[in-house]
Amino acid sequence: MSALAKTAYFWRSAAGGLRHSPFVHFIAVSTIAIALFAAGLARGASRVVDNLLSSLGGEVEVTVYLAPELGEDEVHGVHERVQQLHVGDVTVVPPEAALVRLRRELGDLGEALAELPENPLPATLEVRVPAERRSPEALRTLAKELRAQPGVTAVDYGEAAVERLSAIARALRFGALVAFLVVLGTTIIIVAATLQLAIYSRREEIEIQKLVGATDRFVKAPFLLEGLLQGLLGAGLALLGLWTFGRVLGPTLGSLFAFLLGPGVSTAWVEPRTALELVAAGCGLGLGGSFVAVGRFLRV
Repeated sequence: MSALAKTAYFWRSAAGGLRHSPFVHFIAVSTIAIALFAAGLARGASRVVDNLLSSLGGEVEVTVYLAPELGEDEVHGVHERVQQLHVGDVTVVPPEAALVRLRRELGDLGEALAELPENPLPATLEVRVPAERRSPEALRTLAKELRAQPGVTAVDYGEAAVERLSAIARALRFGALVAFLVVLGTTIIIVAATLQLAIYSRREEIEIQKLVGATDRFVKAPFLLEGLLQGLLGAGLALLGLWTFGRVLGPTLGSLFAFLLGPGVSTAWVEPRTALELVAAGCGLGLGGSFVAVGRFLRV
């Protein structure tokens, strides 16, 4: 038998196996679809959380408070030294501008500041930190460097908020990893169980093939392809579910995310890369389950 004929036989046998026990294979396909649908939702949610963290991180500014006794030339000297550290965009905020900003932010209460005999606010430097230096460790190092500069009295970058956001992101990623591993193991077990039933129901056919000289690979190949087909069908159902989810709830969620993150943020739940990943994951789950089933119960 030629290689092409063998390949055609394997695929026909695999498709026939699906038709032979539709309910059993439906359970496996549904399990894979549910697992991949949940993974797709988690991936989309993770992407939104990352965008949220990036958006909030983009608003992180390091405020450098300067000594009140510094003159204008000394303030510009500190400004130049900080710029030489290459820490990002550095802006000088004179005391008068800081007071005007504070009055504007306080609204009606800001009128009380007009009664002050003198401006209590010092000159400050506002540093917009680049994305690669927004981690808690990098910000702590940057704050230490800035505090060491002459004329600097304090440095503030919202340390508690940055630490909390980073902790939330780590917890979400760890929880998603644990959930993925649990779902992965469960799905492989269910797929293997369905293929074990398929193998058992076709044991007489397998015995005949062995009697006429079929090799182990020849007997195993259709069952491996059955697992692959289960994975492909499960991935297709998962993508259809994600597409439906995006069409039904996408506009509402998109409005919410646009409110949080600003316009232009992608909230698509089915992207080309996500689709390829889910298809690859579905094939991996189907093949993984079929390998387990063939290895344990097909003693050929």
